[in-house]
Amino acid sequence: MSKVISIANQKGGVGKTTTSINLAASLCHLGQECLLIDMDPQSNTTSGLSIDKDSLKKTIYDVLIDEIDLEDIIQNTVMDWLDIAPATTSLISAEIDLVNLENREKKLKFALEKFEKVYKYIIIDCPPSLGLLTTNSLVAANTVLIPMQCEFFALEGLGQLSKTIFALMQDFSLDLEGVLFTMFDSRTNLSGQVVDEVKKFFKDKVYETKIPRTVKLAESPSFGKPAILYDPKGKGTSAYLDFAKEFLSKQS
Repeated sequence: MSKVISIANQKGGVGKTTTSINLAASLCHLGQECLLIDMDPQSNTTSGLSIDKDSLKKTIYDVLIDEIDLEDIIQNTVMDWLDIAPATTSLISAEIDLVNLENREKKLKFALEKFEKVYKYIIIDCPPSLGLLTTNSLVAANTVLIPMQCEFFALEGLGQLSKTIFALMQDFSLDLEGVLFTMFDSRTNLSGQVVDEVKKFFKDKVYETKIPRTVKLAESPSFGKPAILYDPKGKGTSAYLDFAKEFLSKQS
């Protein structure tokens, strides 16, 4: 059975897309077949894996709105064992187009049903909002993983996101996978303070691995590669590999 993980945080710029790409790539490097689903209208996950968005005839938008088969849009990527369900900016209109559809919050869940045994892990990159695209992603998932930047403002949306997640956990059997600290700078007192505050809230659901802020991690999507291909020996690459190993160690 595939495990479906949504990567979500309503705050932008916390490393959702970077984590989606590099967790999936690291898992593939460790021998796990993965599918990435780009549910963010910015479609940075798609371009970050060298997919030519201008050449795409069908995307995740068509799966959600027109109910075409997910298999009809899946693309190979630059990483072995890693496939992607791509997006373009057309996904912007999906929030509106979904409103009047029956079972509007379950469209992605229905689309994933036939893929339960195809991939070991299905990772969904969510937009920085709590609209219907994120709701679809959370409803389709078994668990949600929250990337969090170590700064004061990253804590502001935590309460609202937590309320939404806990409500969905009750309604749709969603579990919390864990909280991952990104852009971590051990030299600052603030980073340590944020970690302590989040641990009080999420306790043992906080990963020990922390992702450092590095130029190479920021650069790699513009070259259409995950960090493991762009900067194989870099600190960011090593951190995501360590995170993938910690992630796998927690799977039952």
